[in-house]
Amino acid sequence: MRIGFIGLGVMGKRMAMNVLKGGYELTVSDLNKDAVKELVDAGAKEANTPAEVSEGKDVIFTSLPNSAIVEAVILGKNGVLEGAKEGAIVVDLSSITPKSIQNIARKASEKGVEVMDAPVSGGASGAEKGTLTIMVGGKTETFEKVLPVLNCVGKKVNHVGDVGAGDTVKLVNNLLLGANMVAVSEALALGVKAGLKPEVLYDIISQSSGGSYALTAKYSNFIAKGNFEPGFMIDLQYKDLQLAVDTAKDMKMPLVMGNLAQQMYEIARAKGLGTEDISAVLKLYEEWGNIEVREEQA
Repeated sequence: MRIGFIGLGVMGKRMAMNVLKGGYELTVSDLNKDAVKELVDAGAKEANTPAEVSEGKDVIFTSLPNSAIVEAVILGKNGVLEGAKEGAIVVDLSSITPKSIQNIARKASEKGVEVMDAPVSGGASGAEKGTLTIMVGGKTETFEKVLPVLNCVGKKVNHVGDVGAGDTVKLVNNLLLGANMVAVSEALALGVKAGLKPEVLYDIISQSSGGSYALTAKYSNFIAKGNFEPGFMIDLQYKDLQLAVDTAKDMKMPLVMGNLAQQMYEIARAKGLGTEDISAVLKLYEEWGNIEVREEQA
């Protein structure tokens, strides 16, 4: 099976490397030539345009920042569809709106090209280790064809429905993550403001009804140490919440918590925290409460 991969950012480069390690013939493309060189040095081939990447390929992966870029890369001039053969499969690993991927799928079907949405969860570490969770939308028979390749980059690969279903599951998941992270920050800040030690709060809450992934994943290695180097950036969380907001508007569905959470990340971005980890939203509460939520380091 011949594979193309477009988009070698923080996630894409690591996923592409795992596809290469899986023994597949791989052609890559990205604006970042250093990332391209790293893959080429490992055995991949380089192409200059998305059309070149897709020529003669069985499966073409895209891992890109947003809906507009995904549409341009697949549907635009020198895009994937210009080079893709009939019967090729395009798998978008990005997080975009369901409406956008469904539009791409409709246009691709006119050329006999199948499209699947397969957003991922697990961050840079999961991409490095090949342990991502992948939520796939598309035809069952198409899913079965690409599953061996997806198994190179993900530990838990889920077929969740038709095209658009994968992106829907992802935006719902990240809506919860974003809102939970704000709630965790607010609760810890309140406890510390009241005179409690953050480690006491964590030890009890993590084993009680207030526990959550946001608390357990972000407390010990981030908040407690004052380490806000990104696992998942505030800018990306903000973007994912926008996907949820846009989708909810399309369906005339109120999104009260999502909108409130997004405003918190907007404030954080305005304060220059956009490239820090989502747990850095805590810094807003620390500033407002004139406190610091950290464990004393030995």
